[in-house]
Amino acid sequence: MNCLIYIRVSTKEQAKRNNEKEGYSLPAQREACLKYIQEKGWHFVDEYADRGESARSANRPQLQEMLSRIKKDHSINAVVIHKIDRLARDMEDHVAIKAILKRHNVSLVSVVENIEDSASGRLIEGIHALMAEFYSSNLAMETKKGMLQKAKRGGWPEMAPAGYLNLREFVGGRIIRTIGIDEERAPFVKLAFELYASGDYSLTELRDELAARGFKTRPTPKFPEASISKARLAKILRNKFYYGVVEWRGAQYQGTHEPLISKQLFDRVQVVMDSHDKAGERKRKHPHYLRGTLYCGECGSRLSSQLAKKQYNYFYCLGQKRRNGCKEPYTLDSDVEKQIEELYRRINLPDYRVKQLTELFQEEIVERQGKHAHEKQFIMDKLNKLNHKRTKLLDAYCAEAISLKLLSAEQQKIDDEEATLEARLEMLKTSLEQFELVLNKAIMMASSCYLAYMKANPSKKRQLNQAFFKGISIKQKEIEEVVYTDLFDLLFRSSSNKNSLVAGARFELATFGL
Repeated sequence: MNCLIYIRVSTKEQAKRNNEKEGYSLPAQREACLKYIQEKGWHFVDEYADRGESARSANRPQLQEMLSRIKKDHSINAVVIHKIDRLARDMEDHVAIKAILKRHNVSLVSVVENIEDSASGRLIEGIHALMAEFYSSNLAMETKKGMLQKAKRGGWPEMAPAGYLNLREFVGGRIIRTIGIDEERAPFVKLAFELYASGDYSLTELRDELAARGFKTRPTPKFPEASISKARLAKILRNKFYYGVVEWRGAQYQGTHEPLISKQLFDRVQVVMDSHDKAGERKRKHPHYLRGTLYCGECGSRLSSQLAKKQYNYFYCLGQKRRNGCKEPYTLDSDVEKQIEELYRRINLPDYRVKQLTELFQEEIVERQGKHAHEKQFIMDKLNKLNHKRTKLLDAYCAEAISLKLLSAEQQKIDDEEATLEARLEMLKTSLEQFELVLNKAIMMASSCYLAYMKANPSKKRQLNQAFFKGISIKQKEIEEVVYTDLFDLLFRSSSNKNSLVAGARFELATFGL
Protein backbone atom coordinates (compact mmCIF):
# COMPACT_ATOMS: atom_id res chain seq x y z
CA MET A 1 0.00 0.00 0.00
CA ASN A 2 1.55 3.27 -1.14
CA CYS A 3 0.30 6.01 1.17
CA LEU A 4 0.11 9.79 1.24
CA ILE A 5 -0.38 11.68 4.48
CA TYR A 6 -2.58 14.77 4.71
CA ILE A 7 -2.39 16.95 7.83
CA ARG A 8 -3.86 20.42 8.59
CA VAL A 9 -4.16 23.16 11.22
CA SER A 10 -6.69 25.98 11.07
CA THR A 11 -4.64 29.03 12.03
CA LYS A 12 -1.23 30.49 11.37
CA GLU A 13 -0.76 30.78 15.14
CA GLN A 14 -1.12 27.00 15.51
CA ALA A 15 1.41 26.48 12.74
CA LYS A 16 3.98 28.84 14.30
CA ARG A 17 3.42 28.40 18.02
CA ASN A 18 6.45 28.92 20.29
CA ASN A 19 8.41 30.17 17.26
CA GLU A 20 8.62 26.64 15.92
CA LYS A 21 7.99 26.17 12.23
CA GLU A 22 5.05 23.81 12.72
CA GLY A 23 4.07 24.13 16.36
CA TYR A 24 2.62 21.13 18.19
CA SER A 25 -0.46 20.08 16.19
CA LEU A 26 1.16 19.22 12.87
CA PRO A 27 3.99 17.09 14.34
CA ALA A 28 1.46 15.24 16.48
CA GLN A 29 -0.71 14.47 13.45
CA ARG A 30 2.31 13.41 11.41
CA GLU A 31 3.64 11.13 14.15
CA ALA A 32 0.27 9.39 14.57
CA CYS A 33 -0.11 8.86 10.81
CA LEU A 34 3.45 7.52 10.35
CA LYS A 35 3.05 5.18 13.31
CA TYR A 36 -0.22 3.86 11.86
CA ILE A 37 1.40 3.26 8.44
CA GLN A 38 4.36 1.50 10.07
CA GLU A 39 2.08 -0.75 12.12
CA LYS A 40 0.15 -1.73 9.00
CA GLY A 41 3.35 -2.45 7.10
CA TRP A 42 2.45 0.04 4.38
CA HIS A 43 4.81 2.28 2.38
CA PHE A 44 4.92 6.02 3.11
CA VAL A 45 5.30 8.04 -0.11
CA ASP A 46 4.81 11.72 0.68
CA GLU A 47 3.14 14.25 2.95
CA TYR A 48 0.87 17.25 2.28
CA ALA A 49 0.32 19.82 5.04
CA ASP A 50 -1.94 22.89 4.99
CA ARG A 51 -0.73 25.36 7.61
CA GLY A 52 -3.37 27.82 8.76
CA GLU A 53 -6.18 26.72 6.40
CA SER A 54 -9.84 26.27 7.34
CA ALA A 55 -11.52 22.95 6.51
CA ARG A 56 -14.80 24.72 5.75
CA SER A 57 -13.54 25.07 2.19
CA ALA A 58 -11.82 22.53 -0.05
CA ASN A 59 -9.89 25.34 -1.73
CA ARG A 60 -6.66 24.58 0.17
CA PRO A 61 -3.35 24.63 -1.73
CA GLN A 62 -1.83 21.41 -0.33
CA LEU A 63 -5.10 19.50 -0.51
CA GLN A 64 -5.62 20.47 -4.12
CA GLU A 65 -2.01 19.60 -4.95
CA MET A 66 -2.47 16.16 -3.37
CA LEU A 67 -5.70 15.51 -5.31
CA SER A 68 -4.00 16.62 -8.53
CA ARG A 69 -1.20 14.12 -7.89
CA ILE A 70 -3.67 11.33 -7.22
CA LYS A 71 -5.33 11.98 -10.56
CA LYS A 72 -1.97 11.55 -12.34
CA ASP A 73 -0.09 9.02 -10.17
CA HIS A 74 -1.97 5.71 -10.27
CA SER A 75 0.47 4.04 -7.84
CA ILE A 76 -1.10 5.75 -4.81
CA ASN A 77 -3.38 3.39 -2.82
CA ALA A 78 -4.39 5.35 0.28
CA VAL A 79 -4.56 8.77 1.92
CA VAL A 80 -3.98 8.63 5.67
CA ILE A 81 -5.40 11.39 7.90
CA HIS A 82 -5.38 11.83 11.65
CA LYS A 83 -9.13 12.52 11.91
CA ILE A 84 -11.91 13.04 9.40
CA ASP A 85 -12.33 16.67 10.45
CA ARG A 86 -8.74 17.30 9.28
CA LEU A 87 -9.91 16.55 5.72
CA ALA A 88 -13.15 18.59 5.68
CA ARG A 89 -15.72 20.24 7.92
CA ASP A 90 -18.28 20.50 5.16
CA MET A 91 -20.29 17.42 4.15
CA GLU A 92 -20.47 18.47 0.50
CA ASP A 93 -16.67 18.88 0.31
CA HIS A 94 -16.15 15.56 2.10
CA VAL A 95 -18.35 13.72 -0.44
CA ALA A 96 -16.61 15.46 -3.36
CA ILE A 97 -13.12 14.54 -2.09
CA LYS A 98 -14.18 10.95 -1.42
CA ALA A 99 -15.60 10.73 -4.95
CA ILE A 100 -12.22 11.75 -6.43
CA LEU A 101 -10.40 9.21 -4.27
CA LYS A 102 -12.85 6.43 -5.15
CA ARG A 103 -12.65 7.23 -8.86
CA HIS A 104 -8.87 6.64 -8.72
CA ASN A 105 -9.10 3.60 -6.42
CA VAL A 106 -7.58 5.39 -3.43
CA SER A 107 -8.80 4.60 0.09
CA LEU A 108 -9.32 7.21 2.82
CA VAL A 109 -7.91 6.01 6.16
CA SER A 110 -8.50 7.80 9.49
CA VAL A 111 -6.08 6.96 12.31
CA VAL A 112 -8.46 7.94 15.13
CA GLU A 113 -11.78 6.69 13.73
CA ASN A 114 -10.24 3.54 12.14
CA ILE A 115 -13.23 3.11 9.80
CA GLU A 116 -13.73 -0.16 7.95
CA ASP A 117 -14.36 -0.28 4.20
CA SER A 118 -17.88 -1.69 4.51
CA ALA A 119 -21.48 -0.52 4.46
CA SER A 120 -21.51 0.07 8.23
CA GLY A 121 -18.04 1.64 8.02
CA ARG A 122 -19.21 4.10 5.36
CA LEU A 123 -22.24 4.92 7.52
CA ILE A 124 -19.99 5.67 10.49
CA GLU A 125 -17.70 7.74 8.26
CA GLY A 126 -20.71 9.77 7.09
CA ILE A 127 -21.77 10.34 10.69
CA HIS A 128 -18.29 11.58 11.58
CA ALA A 129 -18.29 13.90 8.55
CA LEU A 130 -21.70 15.30 9.57
CA MET A 131 -20.48 15.77 13.14
CA ALA A 132 -17.45 17.67 11.81
CA GLU A 133 -19.74 19.95 9.80
CA PHE A 134 -22.06 20.43 12.78
CA TYR A 135 -19.11 21.31 15.02
CA SER A 136 -17.83 23.86 12.52
CA SER A 137 -21.25 25.46 11.95
CA ASN A 138 -22.04 25.52 15.64
CA LEU A 139 -18.65 27.01 16.43
CA ALA A 140 -19.23 29.76 13.85
CA MET A 141 -22.67 30.50 15.29
CA GLU A 142 -21.36 30.60 18.85
CA THR A 143 -18.49 32.84 17.74
CA LYS A 144 -20.92 35.28 16.10
CA LYS A 145 -23.10 35.18 19.20
CA GLY A 146 -20.09 35.89 21.40
CA MET A 147 -19.02 38.77 19.17
CA LEU A 148 -22.51 40.28 19.37
CA GLN A 149 -22.57 39.97 23.16
CA LYS A 150 -19.15 41.61 23.35
CA ALA A 151 -20.39 44.51 21.20
CA LYS A 152 -23.46 44.89 23.42
CA ARG A 153 -21.14 45.22 26.42
CA GLY A 154 -19.21 47.95 24.62
CA GLY A 155 -16.28 45.81 23.48
CA TRP A 156 -14.81 45.54 19.98
CA PRO A 157 -15.01 42.00 18.54
CA GLU A 158 -12.53 42.38 15.67
CA MET A 159 -9.07 43.72 14.85
CA ALA A 160 -8.59 47.10 16.51
CA PRO A 161 -8.90 50.13 14.20
CA ALA A 162 -5.83 52.26 13.46
CA GLY A 163 -4.77 54.13 16.60
CA TYR A 164 -5.74 51.24 18.89
CA LEU A 165 -4.26 47.86 19.85
CA ASN A 166 -5.79 44.50 20.70
CA LEU A 167 -4.66 43.65 24.25
CA ARG A 168 -4.87 40.49 26.33
CA GLU A 169 -5.05 40.60 30.12
CA PHE A 170 -5.14 37.72 32.63
CA VAL A 171 -7.92 38.30 35.14
CA GLY A 172 -8.76 35.54 37.62
CA GLY A 173 -6.99 32.95 35.51
CA ARG A 174 -8.94 33.95 32.39
CA ILE A 175 -7.74 35.77 29.28
CA ILE A 176 -9.68 39.02 28.78
CA ARG A 177 -9.28 40.68 25.38
CA THR A 178 -9.56 44.46 25.42
CA ILE A 179 -8.76 47.50 23.28
CA GLY A 180 -6.02 49.97 24.23
CA ILE A 181 -4.46 53.11 22.79
CA ASP A 182 -1.66 52.65 20.25
CA GLU A 183 0.67 55.37 21.53
CA GLU A 184 2.63 55.38 18.28
CA ARG A 185 -0.30 55.82 15.86
CA ALA A 186 -3.07 57.43 17.94
CA PRO A 187 -1.56 60.95 17.63
CA PHE A 188 -1.60 60.61 13.82
CA VAL A 189 -5.29 59.58 13.85
CA LYS A 190 -6.17 62.59 16.02
CA LEU A 191 -4.16 64.82 13.70
CA ALA A 192 -5.98 63.40 10.67
CA PHE A 193 -9.36 64.44 12.13
CA GLU A 194 -8.13 67.88 13.18
CA LEU A 195 -6.52 68.69 9.83
CA TYR A 196 -9.44 67.45 7.77
CA ALA A 197 -11.98 69.30 9.93
CA SER A 198 -10.25 72.55 8.97
CA GLY A 199 -11.49 72.10 5.39
CA ASP A 200 -8.04 72.92 4.03
CA TYR A 201 -7.20 69.37 2.93
CA SER A 202 -8.54 66.95 0.36
CA LEU A 203 -8.22 63.26 1.18
CA THR A 204 -5.25 62.98 -1.17
CA GLU A 205 -3.52 65.96 0.43
CA LEU A 206 -4.22 64.66 3.94
CA ARG A 207 -2.85 61.24 3.02
CA ASP A 208 0.34 62.82 1.67
CA GLU A 209 0.67 65.08 4.72
CA LEU A 210 0.35 62.14 7.13
CA ALA A 211 2.84 60.11 5.10
CA ALA A 212 5.31 63.00 5.18
CA ARG A 213 4.97 63.13 8.99
CA GLY A 214 5.70 59.40 9.27
CA PHE A 215 2.29 57.77 9.74
CA LYS A 216 2.52 54.04 8.96
CA THR A 217 -0.09 51.28 9.23
CA ARG A 218 0.42 48.57 11.83
CA PRO A 219 2.34 45.59 10.37
CA THR A 220 0.63 42.18 10.22
CA PRO A 221 1.92 38.66 9.47
CA LYS A 222 0.81 39.13 5.86
CA PHE A 223 1.58 42.81 5.27
CA PRO A 224 4.47 45.02 6.43
CA GLU A 225 3.88 48.56 7.69
CA ALA A 226 3.12 51.05 4.93
CA SER A 227 1.80 54.55 4.29
CA ILE A 228 -1.95 54.69 4.70
CA SER A 229 -4.08 54.49 1.56
CA LYS A 230 -6.69 57.07 0.60
CA ALA A 231 -9.52 54.50 0.93
CA ARG A 232 -8.42 53.44 4.42
CA LEU A 233 -8.06 57.06 5.49
CA ALA A 234 -11.63 57.76 4.35
CA LYS A 235 -12.79 54.74 6.37
CA ILE A 236 -11.02 56.07 9.47
CA LEU A 237 -12.67 59.48 9.12
CA ARG A 238 -16.12 57.84 8.93
CA ASN A 239 -15.59 55.48 11.90
CA LYS A 240 -17.67 56.36 14.97
CA PHE A 241 -15.41 54.14 17.09
CA TYR A 242 -13.01 57.06 17.48
CA TYR A 243 -15.48 59.08 19.57
CA GLY A 244 -16.57 56.10 21.65
CA VAL A 245 -19.36 54.31 19.74
CA VAL A 246 -19.26 50.64 18.71
CA GLU A 247 -21.24 49.90 15.53
CA TRP A 248 -22.01 46.22 15.06
CA ARG A 249 -24.48 44.65 12.64
CA GLY A 250 -26.59 47.76 12.25
CA ALA A 251 -26.77 48.66 15.95
CA GLN A 252 -24.77 51.13 18.03
CA TYR A 253 -23.44 50.61 21.54
CA GLN A 254 -21.54 52.83 23.92
CA GLY A 255 -17.95 51.56 23.85
CA THR A 256 -15.83 50.88 26.91
CA HIS A 257 -12.64 52.03 25.14
CA GLU A 258 -11.06 55.47 25.48
CA PRO A 259 -12.18 57.82 22.66
CA LEU A 260 -9.47 59.55 20.63
CA ILE A 261 -11.62 62.50 19.57
CA SER A 262 -14.79 64.34 20.58
CA LYS A 263 -18.12 63.79 18.85
CA GLN A 264 -18.12 67.46 17.89
CA LEU A 265 -14.85 67.03 15.98
CA PHE A 266 -16.19 63.87 14.32
CA ASP A 267 -19.34 65.72 13.23
CA ARG A 268 -17.31 68.57 11.74
CA VAL A 269 -15.29 66.05 9.74
CA GLN A 270 -18.50 64.49 8.39
CA VAL A 271 -19.70 67.89 7.20
CA VAL A 272 -16.42 68.49 5.38
CA MET A 273 -16.44 65.01 3.82
CA ASP A 274 -20.01 65.44 2.63
CA SER A 275 -19.22 68.84 1.14
CA HIS A 276 -16.15 67.46 -0.65
CA ASP A 277 -18.27 64.64 -2.06
CA LYS A 278 -20.38 67.28 -3.78
CA ALA A 279 -17.54 68.40 -6.05
CA GLY A 280 -16.62 71.98 -5.38
CA GLU A 281 -13.92 73.95 -7.13
CA ARG A 282 -11.41 71.59 -8.76
CA LYS A 283 -7.72 72.14 -8.18
CA ARG A 284 -5.57 72.71 -11.23
CA LYS A 285 -1.86 72.80 -11.77
CA HIS A 286 -1.69 76.54 -12.55
CA PRO A 287 -4.97 78.11 -11.37
CA HIS A 288 -5.58 81.83 -11.67
CA TYR A 289 -6.41 83.30 -8.26
CA LEU A 290 -9.74 84.65 -9.58
CA ARG A 291 -11.00 81.30 -10.86
CA GLY A 292 -13.87 80.08 -8.72
CA THR A 293 -14.86 83.66 -7.88
CA LEU A 294 -15.83 85.00 -11.31
CA TYR A 295 -19.16 84.20 -13.02
CA CYS A 296 -20.68 85.17 -16.33
CA GLY A 297 -23.23 87.99 -15.97
CA GLU A 298 -24.96 86.79 -19.15
CA CYS A 299 -25.67 83.11 -18.44
CA GLY A 300 -24.47 82.53 -14.86
CA SER A 301 -21.75 79.99 -15.75
CA ARG A 302 -18.30 80.06 -14.18
CA LEU A 303 -15.50 81.93 -15.88
CA SER A 304 -12.37 79.95 -16.60
CA SER A 305 -9.02 81.09 -17.96
CA GLN A 306 -6.61 80.00 -20.65
CA LEU A 307 -3.27 81.08 -22.01
CA ALA A 308 -3.23 82.23 -25.65
CA LYS A 309 -0.09 82.49 -27.76
CA LYS A 310 1.90 81.64 -24.61
CA GLN A 311 1.64 85.23 -23.34
CA TYR A 312 -2.01 86.43 -23.12
CA ASN A 313 -4.22 85.06 -20.39
CA TYR A 314 -7.97 85.39 -21.01
CA PHE A 315 -11.11 84.72 -18.98
CA TYR A 316 -13.94 83.07 -20.90
CA CYS A 317 -17.41 81.76 -20.07
CA LEU A 318 -17.72 77.96 -19.75
CA GLY A 319 -21.23 78.34 -21.17
CA GLN A 320 -19.71 78.97 -24.60
CA LYS A 321 -19.09 75.24 -25.00
CA ARG A 322 -22.78 74.41 -24.80
CA ARG A 323 -25.10 74.14 -27.75
CA ASN A 324 -26.29 77.66 -28.68
CA GLY A 325 -23.63 78.78 -26.21
CA CYS A 326 -23.11 82.05 -24.36
CA LYS A 327 -21.81 85.01 -26.37
CA GLU A 328 -19.95 86.72 -23.51
CA PRO A 329 -16.63 87.92 -25.03
CA TYR A 330 -13.17 86.86 -23.86
CA THR A 331 -11.62 89.31 -21.37
CA LEU A 332 -7.93 89.86 -20.63
CA ASP A 333 -7.07 88.81 -17.09
CA SER A 334 -5.23 92.10 -16.52
CA ASP A 335 -8.42 94.07 -17.26
CA VAL A 336 -10.41 92.00 -14.76
CA GLU A 337 -7.63 92.21 -12.16
CA LYS A 338 -7.67 96.03 -12.32
CA GLN A 339 -11.43 96.08 -11.76
CA ILE A 340 -11.12 93.76 -8.73
CA GLU A 341 -8.42 95.99 -7.25
CA GLU A 342 -10.70 99.02 -7.71
CA LEU A 343 -13.53 97.07 -6.04
CA TYR A 344 -11.35 96.47 -2.97
CA ARG A 345 -10.51 100.17 -2.86
CA ARG A 346 -14.23 101.10 -2.87
CA ILE A 347 -15.34 98.64 -0.19
CA ASN A 348 -12.47 99.42 2.23
CA LEU A 349 -14.26 100.49 5.47
CA PRO A 350 -13.56 104.07 6.70
CA ASP A 351 -12.67 104.64 10.37
CA TYR A 352 -16.06 106.05 11.39
CA ARG A 353 -17.84 102.95 10.06
CA VAL A 354 -15.43 100.64 11.91
CA LYS A 355 -16.21 102.42 15.21
CA GLN A 356 -19.96 102.38 14.54
CA LEU A 357 -20.06 98.67 13.73
CA THR A 358 -17.90 97.70 16.72
CA GLU A 359 -20.17 99.53 19.20
CA LEU A 360 -23.30 98.17 17.58
CA PHE A 361 -22.32 94.53 17.71
CA GLN A 362 -20.99 94.80 21.26
CA GLU A 363 -24.41 95.99 22.45
CA GLU A 364 -26.13 93.06 20.72
CA ILE A 365 -23.73 90.49 22.16
CA VAL A 366 -24.16 91.71 25.74
CA GLU A 367 -27.94 91.59 25.37
CA ARG A 368 -27.88 87.97 24.20
CA GLN A 369 -25.53 86.57 26.86
CA GLY A 370 -28.34 86.31 29.41
CA LYS A 371 -30.58 84.35 27.03
CA HIS A 372 -27.95 81.71 26.38
CA ALA A 373 -27.81 80.41 29.96
CA HIS A 374 -31.48 79.40 29.92
CA GLU A 375 -31.16 77.67 26.53
CA LYS A 376 -28.09 75.69 27.68
CA GLN A 377 -30.02 74.22 30.62
CA PHE A 378 -32.94 73.32 28.36
CA ILE A 379 -30.61 71.44 25.97
CA MET A 380 -28.86 69.56 28.79
CA ASP A 381 -32.23 68.34 30.10
CA LYS A 382 -33.21 67.06 26.63
CA LEU A 383 -29.86 65.29 26.18
CA ASN A 384 -30.28 63.51 29.52
CA LYS A 385 -33.73 62.30 28.45
CA LEU A 386 -32.36 61.02 25.14
CA ASN A 387 -29.57 59.15 26.92
CA HIS A 388 -32.12 57.50 29.21
CA LYS A 389 -34.21 56.57 26.18
CA ARG A 390 -31.16 55.01 24.47
CA THR A 391 -30.44 52.87 27.58
CA LYS A 392 -34.04 51.66 27.70
CA LEU A 393 -33.93 50.72 24.01
CA LEU A 394 -30.76 48.66 24.48
CA ASP A 395 -32.26 46.93 27.52
CA ALA A 396 -35.36 46.09 25.48
CA TYR A 397 -33.25 44.72 22.62
CA CYS A 398 -31.10 42.60 24.96
CA ALA A 399 -34.30 41.24 26.48
CA GLU A 400 -35.49 40.46 22.91
CA ALA A 401 -38.51 42.72 23.38
CA ILE A 402 -37.77 44.67 20.18
CA SER A 403 -36.16 43.73 16.86
CA LEU A 404 -32.74 44.83 15.61
CA LYS A 405 -34.43 46.75 12.80
CA LEU A 406 -36.52 48.77 15.25
CA LEU A 407 -33.50 49.32 17.52
CA SER A 408 -31.43 50.66 14.60
CA ALA A 409 -34.22 52.96 13.44
CA GLU A 410 -34.79 54.39 16.92
CA GLN A 411 -31.07 54.77 17.55
CA GLN A 412 -30.74 56.71 14.32
CA LYS A 413 -33.52 59.06 15.40
CA ILE A 414 -31.79 59.59 18.74
CA ASP A 415 -28.45 60.14 16.98
CA ASP A 416 -29.96 62.77 14.70
CA GLU A 417 -31.63 64.61 17.57
CA GLU A 418 -28.52 64.39 19.75
CA ALA A 419 -26.34 65.69 16.92
CA THR A 420 -28.60 68.71 16.50
CA LEU A 421 -28.72 69.43 20.24
CA GLU A 422 -25.00 68.90 20.80
CA ALA A 423 -24.14 71.11 17.84
CA ARG A 424 -26.38 73.81 19.29
CA LEU A 425 -24.88 73.34 22.76
CA GLU A 426 -21.35 73.53 21.40
CA MET A 427 -22.27 76.70 19.56
CA LEU A 428 -23.79 78.23 22.68
CA LYS A 429 -20.71 77.42 24.76
CA THR A 430 -18.37 79.47 22.64
CA SER A 431 -20.50 81.14 19.98
CA LEU A 432 -20.68 84.67 21.39
CA GLU A 433 -16.95 84.77 22.17
CA GLN A 434 -16.09 83.23 18.82
CA PHE A 435 -18.44 85.52 16.96
CA GLU A 436 -16.93 88.54 18.68
CA LEU A 437 -13.43 87.38 17.74
CA VAL A 438 -14.47 86.62 14.17
CA LEU A 439 -16.33 89.90 13.90
CA ASN A 440 -13.40 91.96 15.18
CA LYS A 441 -11.09 90.19 12.76
CA ALA A 442 -13.56 90.70 9.91
CA ILE A 443 -13.88 94.41 10.69
CA MET A 444 -10.10 94.70 10.80
CA MET A 445 -9.83 92.91 7.45
CA ALA A 446 -12.55 95.07 5.92
CA SER A 447 -10.84 98.26 7.14
CA SER A 448 -7.54 97.32 5.47
CA CYS A 449 -8.64 95.02 2.65
CA TYR A 450 -7.39 97.23 -0.18
CA LEU A 451 -3.84 97.50 1.10
CA ALA A 452 -3.78 93.79 2.05
CA TYR A 453 -4.98 92.76 -1.40
CA MET A 454 -2.47 94.92 -3.23
CA LYS A 455 0.42 93.45 -1.20
CA ALA A 456 -0.79 89.84 -1.35
CA ASN A 457 0.70 87.07 -3.51
CA PRO A 458 -1.65 85.11 -5.85
CA SER A 459 -2.34 82.41 -3.26
CA LYS A 460 -3.28 84.95 -0.58
CA LYS A 461 -5.40 86.90 -3.09
CA ARG A 462 -7.37 83.72 -3.79
CA GLN A 463 -8.02 83.32 -0.06
CA LEU A 464 -9.11 86.95 0.31
CA ASN A 465 -11.47 86.67 -2.66
CA GLN A 466 -13.06 83.51 -1.28
CA ALA A 467 -13.40 85.13 2.17
CA PHE A 468 -15.07 88.31 0.89
CA PHE A 469 -17.12 87.19 -2.13
CA LYS A 470 -19.59 84.45 -2.96
CA GLY A 471 -19.24 85.51 -6.56
CA ILE A 472 -18.51 88.41 -8.89
CA SER A 473 -20.41 88.60 -12.20
CA ILE A 474 -18.70 89.93 -15.34
CA LYS A 475 -20.79 91.16 -18.29
CA GLN A 476 -19.41 92.74 -21.42
CA LYS A 477 -15.98 92.77 -19.77
CA GLU A 478 -17.20 94.83 -16.78
CA ILE A 479 -18.16 93.93 -13.20
CA GLU A 480 -21.95 93.78 -13.15
CA GLU A 481 -22.79 92.38 -9.70
CA VAL A 482 -20.92 91.57 -6.48
CA VAL A 483 -22.31 89.01 -4.01
CA TYR A 484 -20.53 89.08 -0.65
CA THR A 485 -20.23 86.26 1.85
CA ASP A 486 -22.76 86.56 4.71
CA LEU A 487 -20.59 88.30 7.28
CA PHE A 488 -18.99 90.76 4.89
CA ASP A 489 -22.35 91.47 3.27
CA LEU A 490 -23.37 92.96 6.60
CA LEU A 491 -20.16 94.96 6.98
CA PHE A 492 -20.27 96.37 3.45
CA ARG A 493 -23.91 97.53 3.51
CA SER A 494 -24.06 100.95 1.91
CA SER A 495 -26.55 102.41 4.37
CA SER A 496 -25.09 104.12 7.43
CA ASN A 497 -28.47 104.53 9.13
CA LYS A 498 -28.19 103.09 12.64
CA ASN A 499 -31.64 101.45 12.66
CA SER A 500 -30.80 99.69 9.42
CA LEU A 501 -27.50 98.52 10.86
CA VAL A 502 -29.19 97.24 14.04
CA ALA A 503 -31.65 95.22 11.97
CA GLY A 504 -28.81 93.90 9.86
CA ALA A 505 -26.77 93.01 12.92
CA ARG A 506 -29.63 91.08 14.50
CA PHE A 507 -30.29 89.27 11.27
CA GLU A 508 -26.61 88.32 11.00
CA LEU A 509 -26.46 87.08 14.59
CA ALA A 510 -29.52 84.94 13.92
CA THR A 511 -27.89 83.60 10.75
CA PHE A 512 -24.91 82.50 12.84
CA GLY A 513 -27.23 80.78 15.32
CA LEU A 514 -26.93 83.44 17.97
